[in-house]
Amino acid sequence: MIASRWIEQGYNAGLVLHSVGLASSTYYSHKGSSIEENLLESDDKSEPLKSRAGRRILGYSCTYTGRKISDEQIKEFIMEELSGDGYPYGYKKLTASMQEDYGLNINHKKVYRLCKELDVLLPQRKMNPKHPRKLAKRIEVTGSNQLWQMDLKYGYIAGIDRFFFMMSIIDVYDRCIVGYHIGLNALALDALRTLRQALLLRGVGDSDKLILRTDNGPQFTAHAFQDGCAELPVNHTRIPNNTPNMNAHIESFHSILESDCLSRHEFQTYAEAYKRVSEFMDYYNHQFMAV
Repeated sequence: MIASRWIEQGYNAGLVLHSVGLASSTYYSHKGSSIEENLLESDDKSEPLKSRAGRRILGYSCTYTGRKISDEQIKEFIMEELSGDGYPYGYKKLTASMQEDYGLNINHKKVYRLCKELDVLLPQRKMNPKHPRKLAKRIEVTGSNQLWQMDLKYGYIAGIDRFFFMMSIIDVYDRCIVGYHIGLNALALDALRTLRQALLLRGVGDSDKLILRTDNGPQFTAHAFQDGCAELPVNHTRIPNNTPNMNAHIESFHSILESDCLSRHEFQTYAEAYKRVSEFMDYYNHQFMAV
């Protein structure tokens, strides 16, 4: 008789599993599957068991209050910590920071995976960066196309249980959204393409001396984005850690986007989310700003 039958008959699960030499984690992970029977009934001990495929990556973690935070947003948190004071944070220290500073219910294994995807594990971080970081400075804006701010915002599609992403660029002088990206991914190349389209639409040239200000998200620190900016009439600067007020205009716009659009709809499909957000962007530039 296998362990599951004994347990179903009312025997203590811990005693049963101990008596057959089976770890409780192994039993519960394979409960109800044929693998459990193979573990206990197979006479051929030399026959290897089939490996499990592993847990599906959800693409988010939850805060201790139950709010979902996407992996892309967590990557931004990680980059903010790494670029802050310059100390060589390991993934275990970053885990503690994610738990204490951002209230995330996350373990060190996931932080390690995200750090590996970002290529910021300690051995890689010892390399000298190709592009020295340019810190943003407070400047006086007297006209359009002098200072743009760019940032990432994410929304949730309830119908398919996944996140979608928006990258927006705002002109600090006239408060117009000069470019935006909506997609199921938000990569460095997406950010670069959005910036190029905005420059083309606004007719920005070398004489404008445009400054593009971003935070330290992975899209904006990637070589692909920085290399692209070096070829454009743009001076890309990044704000210091924990200074969102230096990107206040784009942060304010994303707050309006959240309250007036995202929180008012429960999207069922990506197409619906794309349509609603696009409509809001048009409304913001042509009606909201005119009020």
